[in-house]
Amino acid sequence: MTSEHLAPEHLPEPAPRAGRREWAAFTVLLLALLMVAMDTSVLFFAVPAINADLAPSGTEQLWIYDVYGFLLAGLLLTMGSLGDRIGRRRLLLCGAAAFGAASAAAAYATSPEMLIAARAVLGVGGATLMPSTMGLLRVLFQDAKQRARAIGAWTAVLTGGIALGSVVSGVLVEHYWWGSVFLVNLPAMLLLLILAPLLIPEYRDPEGGKFDLPSVPLSLAAVLPLVWALKEIPGNGMRPSYALALAAGLAFLALFVRRQRTAARPMVPPALLRIRGYRGALVLGTLAAFGMMGSSFFTTQYLQSVLGLSALEAALWSLVPSVPIGAAAPVVTALVQRGVPRGRVVAAGFVLSASGMAVLALLGTDSLALVLTAAGLLAVGIVTALSQLTDLALGAVPVERAGTASALWETGQEFGGALGLATLGSLATTCYRAAVTDAGQGGLPDSARETLGGAVAHATRLGGERGAALLRTAREAFVSGMHVAAWTCAALFLLCAAGAVLALRDRGAAGDSGTHGDSGTNGDSGAHKAEAGPAPARPAPDAAPVPAPREAAPAPAPAPPLPEDA
Repeated sequence: MTSEHLAPEHLPEPAPRAGRREWAAFTVLLLALLMVAMDTSVLFFAVPAINADLAPSGTEQLWIYDVYGFLLAGLLLTMGSLGDRIGRRRLLLCGAAAFGAASAAAAYATSPEMLIAARAVLGVGGATLMPSTMGLLRVLFQDAKQRARAIGAWTAVLTGGIALGSVVSGVLVEHYWWGSVFLVNLPAMLLLLILAPLLIPEYRDPEGGKFDLPSVPLSLAAVLPLVWALKEIPGNGMRPSYALALAAGLAFLALFVRRQRTAARPMVPPALLRIRGYRGALVLGTLAAFGMMGSSFFTTQYLQSVLGLSALEAALWSLVPSVPIGAAAPVVTALVQRGVPRGRVVAAGFVLSASGMAVLALLGTDSLALVLTAAGLLAVGIVTALSQLTDLALGAVPVERAGTASALWETGQEFGGALGLATLGSLATTCYRAAVTDAGQGGLPDSARETLGGAVAHATRLGGERGAALLRTAREAFVSGMHVAAWTCAALFLLCAAGAVLALRDRGAAGDSGTHGDSGTNGDSGAHKAEAGPAPARPAPDAAPVPAPREAAPAPAPAPPLPEDA
């Protein structure tokens, strides 16, 4: 029976639209997201000053830089599932408090060990904030069109924050001491702690059940060694320790998957991956992260080691491709809402990204304009695809599973980025090594034969004509390896475009995708709880994205089961 044959009382009620309060809450969430994104790159210029002040060992320096990203990636699944059970706003506030306290501790660290510990707590806080912000976005914006616009802004802020972090770091270290790069987090976290209880409704899965504690160590044991090995392989090549870490990570991943299939209340419900819209978006989004992070490996080195720009100059130039990102997501969202099929829009984003990689494959050793053009095309294409894929993924799942779904989505992004960095970086390194050897530079030290940075350092020590010749050879070898990796990535993006057309061919404009989250009442079915400010948790009326009144409300209806195939 179609909707036109239904009596008016049987027609689904339209989803409530967000007002000023929800948009104000969303702005506060974006500010927190910006700080988390910036912290992934904020040490870019601060490391030399930290080395001079704290004198860390080589191993300690690596941990200062990497421990944040490792714990962020390793705890996303845990925190997403925990937020669904104890309340996303509550977890958000805990994460903001931890993030702010750790930022202050990092700013005034007096030893490498203290800084490493503070960065570790920052990673835990970041893992708490990211799925909470994305999961709460699903609660704040019940209307599919409004949610699509919000997700476009969310994607742009996340992408731009990573680029902005290095520039902010350079400016602050230039005028203040290195700890100032962490203190910028404090006003944002303080604002979040004050305004979140007033503006953001509480939400938890009413049938979340007992938290699955055994899944926590299994997820960490699976994610951490895999991410660590994949991030180390591009710079150091395959080593026995990396192979062992990959094997251990895959073994624990198998145990984690088995646990999710057998546990009564798993951390990641297997039915979540059987939702067709979510599953397809997750795969394509992971592949998009693969190409995006892989390309950053080349553009950063190209600006500094091939063109010879200083770190600050390279960071400032790298902001240029980020300018069109702010306009890309809203324009794309408007096109989809006017009826352009979502699959075609995502495919167009991947084709645009492929054209950016093709331009990267045409670079010589002195092409600043071309590398910025390539990076701009790639950035706009990736944001175009990711904004729609994120909207599809978040709209396809029931609202009570949005935290877990968000965490799984972000974990896929981390894995895709690390795998892209490892795969494309290793491919380029192999080509670089072969080109340097073929050019008669076989007598170089290992550092110069393995990486362009090592060759630049060795050429500087040599000086004269020998150093200049080595520098020319190394730069040409790097560019030739970059060409191979860029064409490979362009081919991958074209395959993703074809996959988007096929997998998303029945996904129309926002609000008409036919997914679980976009139909009728957006999959809520009265399954969420909203709380009024600091008052005790009280059930709220169905689909109310604002704090509930203090009067007692009817008990919520049972949460609907996850569909086998939305």
